[in-house]
Amino acid sequence: MNPGPLVPMNGPILRDDFNLSADSGRASRPAPYMAVPLQDSLVQEYWRVLVKRKWIVLASVVLIVALAGISTMRSTPVYVAVGSIAINKVDPMMFTLKDSAAGEVEYYDPADLDTEVRILKSDLLALQVIRQLNLDKRSGNSEKAAANEPATDALLSDPARTSAALSEFRSNLQVSLVPNTRIIEIRYHSADKDLAARVVNALASTYVEQNFKTRFESTMQASDWLSKQLVDLQIKVETSQEKLVKYQKEHQILGTDEKQNIITAKLDELNRELTTAEAARMEKEAVYRSVQPENPEAIPSTAQPDSGKVLVTGSVLLERLREQEADLRIQIAQMDTQFGPAYPKLVQLNNQLKEVTAQIQGETRKAVGRLRAEYMAAVRRENMLRAALEQQKVEANQLNENAIEYSLLKRDVDSNRTLYEGLLEKLKEAGVTAGLRSNNFRIVDVARVPTAPSEPNVPRNLAFALALGLTTGIGLAFGLESMDNTVRTPEQAQAISALPSLGMIPLGSRSRTEIRNRKRLALAPSREAVELVTQERPKSQMAESYRALRTSLLLTSLGGPPKVILITSALPEEGKTTTSLNSAIVLAQGGTRVLLIDADLRRPSIHKTLGMGPRAGLSNVLTGSATLQQAIVPSNILPSLSVLPAGTPPPNPAELLASANMKDVLDQLREQYDHIIVDTPPTLSVTDAVIMSTRADRVVLVIRSGQTTKQALRRARDTLLQVNAHVCGVLLNAVDLNSPDYYYYHEYRGGYSRGYYHEDGGSNPPAEVVAGI
Repeated sequence: MNPGPLVPMNGPILRDDFNLSADSGRASRPAPYMAVPLQDSLVQEYWRVLVKRKWIVLASVVLIVALAGISTMRSTPVYVAVGSIAINKVDPMMFTLKDSAAGEVEYYDPADLDTEVRILKSDLLALQVIRQLNLDKRSGNSEKAAANEPATDALLSDPARTSAALSEFRSNLQVSLVPNTRIIEIRYHSADKDLAARVVNALASTYVEQNFKTRFESTMQASDWLSKQLVDLQIKVETSQEKLVKYQKEHQILGTDEKQNIITAKLDELNRELTTAEAARMEKEAVYRSVQPENPEAIPSTAQPDSGKVLVTGSVLLERLREQEADLRIQIAQMDTQFGPAYPKLVQLNNQLKEVTAQIQGETRKAVGRLRAEYMAAVRRENMLRAALEQQKVEANQLNENAIEYSLLKRDVDSNRTLYEGLLEKLKEAGVTAGLRSNNFRIVDVARVPTAPSEPNVPRNLAFALALGLTTGIGLAFGLESMDNTVRTPEQAQAISALPSLGMIPLGSRSRTEIRNRKRLALAPSREAVELVTQERPKSQMAESYRALRTSLLLTSLGGPPKVILITSALPEEGKTTTSLNSAIVLAQGGTRVLLIDADLRRPSIHKTLGMGPRAGLSNVLTGSATLQQAIVPSNILPSLSVLPAGTPPPNPAELLASANMKDVLDQLREQYDHIIVDTPPTLSVTDAVIMSTRADRVVLVIRSGQTTKQALRRARDTLLQVNAHVCGVLLNAVDLNSPDYYYYHEYRGGYSRGYYHEDGGSNPPAEVVAGI
């Protein structure tokens, strides 16, 4: 897992996670690093892209803001007039065909309010406003044509003109419902501020008037309909009334309710009287039966009940006679015992007793007669009441039969009369309501003439243009960055090739004096500039980068510094020869014996750079026409640096480099020199570098920043790894440190001037560094 870009703790910037070991090619970290968090790396990467493409972003912002400003300044000012209408609850004075409960409040639900909004946007109201304000005659060429038109409505005769006028009106009209209220807001856009206010006010007035007119017309229509219905109902009431009266006459019904109440009451009263008569008859019959001649003694006991009511006339006299008889008998018994039967007083008492007894018998016969008369009267009364009750039942049944039809006729009359009276009342209400201007729509705010245009909104347009310009510029910046197929940073090279980054070589600034320097030559036909910067400008950033490369190369092997180091590139003109020369120089500056071999037998250039001129070299040694001692030339730059030129261009350079002689030559040179730098042709152009890579201890793949494509880097890596070459890493050449791609490099830039240099300008590193190497 890659923890993010790695920054060296000192020295030049190296983007390296690992180095290949000499034997296994496995990764080994050459120097201490500080890991930058991945999130910070992403932010830095985004910022790098923006800084790198800042001119594109700036140009997009300037262009879009300028276009927006020009468009804003050239656009016609548009004014917006605003008015509002309130929709209240339904007026209780309005005519309705149903009675609302007392205190009932009617509200509009959202669907009703949305309906009113759609009505305000309707073509009917729009056409009325257009006709009222002559809006169709205000547009462009229609003004001249409208001047000669008659007063008739031209919109109806020209559908195209009507559609155009409606479309323009609707495009400028905005009707919306204010949230959580019953207020509808009307807005109209127009270049004429007076016209905008007039349109809003005309639309609101037309809407309110149209609603009132609709209600008035509906009320009048209802009134007319009610009038027709009342005539029919009146006829029905009269007809039903005639039927009821005729039926009453035919069946002699004076009043169903009253008659029915009398008969029912009489029937109830007869029923009660019959019950009472039956009870009285039973009582008198019982008394009469008890006082028959064979039981005359029962008369006194039955003549006077416990309640004290006299049931038989003269019963009190009879009771007194009996009491007198009893007293006489007592007196007679006493005197008979005391004086004997002949006593005169006793005879007188007996005579009185006989007279009383005769009176008792006479009264008894009278009482029995009276009881029988009362009994017979009770029987007759009961029979009469029973006959009357039966007759009353017959009359009640007949009344019930007649009352059924009568009730139907009367109910029909009542219902017709009730409906007639209700419709008559509604008709009167409709007449009153039709004359009232009662309406539940009210204009809240009248549109006023706007004082300032709402469009163009210069701050808003410029802000939007600025945001759009930034968005477009940033999008273009990242789009161009994604389309850039070249490798520009060590991080990209490391991520694409999966090889360690050995460092980067910055572009060197050359003065006119340096250009005229004889040691800087043009390589034909590529015109590649090769300069010995490590020798000419040892304190420059470029020279320090080569010394950092030397450190990385010497630390790539765990067992010891590599002997044979092959330097190649993916494509031509990527700086491999410059890298070979300067790498050899910085290695020789450390006091070691270094041999620089020009193995580019097809386009040799090292001898030209060093000013040697044509002479025998590697090709001659391999063909046997010269020996190593004859071909190797001491360098005039450093005593410890020797050069083996390419020699005479051979017809078969690949075969020579792959021969056994080349292997023998390298074996001999390993014993004579500490380090051997081999400059080879590009990997993807010819196979020379691939052949030589198998015989080198380490291979350095040089690519040029902003020139080498990602595909070329991958192909070169794959080509070398397929032959098991010990590729120690990638070197990024010709890096423009002033580019935004390397903004982070400026933090470490000051260290380049404080390299391993002495005050006298010497370039040898300190002894401890050499010992460490």
